Amino acid sequence: MAMTLEGAVTDRRGWLAESCSITKAIEVVGARATVLVLREAFYGTTRFDEFVDRTDLSPSVAAARLKQLVELGALEKQPYREPGSRPRAEYVLTTMGRDLFPVVLALMQWADKHLQPDGGPVRIVERGSGKPVSVAPHTDSGEPLDLEDLAVVPNETWVRP
Repeated sequence: MAMTLEGAVTDRRGWLAESCSITKAIEVVGARATVLVLREAFYGTTRFDEFVDRTDLSPSVAAARLKQLVELGALEKQPYREPGSRPRAEYVLTTMGRDLFPVVLALMQWADKHLQPDGGPVRIVERGSGKPVSVAPHTDSGEPLDLEDLAVVPNETWVRP
């Protein structure tokens, strides 16, 4: 089963693909290289050479993805200088970038369940307790929800009179 469509969104022929939030998100993070750069940023990588080494991307692809994420506002360049070296930039997650973590975690969680025979090479756990962390739909009060429990409703500011 699927989510229920309610109100003005029941006729999907009126939806404009270019205004879809999922379309906009995929335009930003839909590339494999972008997700790998984000993964490494979440793991604490900040320096260009580390992004290249850890993602196995070519320097030109890594540079393009880092530039894209900086222009978007998900990463921020900050200067650093090691003694005896020229100044360089490191890449640090912004609030916007940190807000992408549940997206990447959900992809990892899905792959661990459906594509990795033993659940994947790493797990994400709460630091203090070691309890597994997961992403799933839930109400504001924390009640878990299934797909069938959800409805798609119009954002009234987008409804045309």
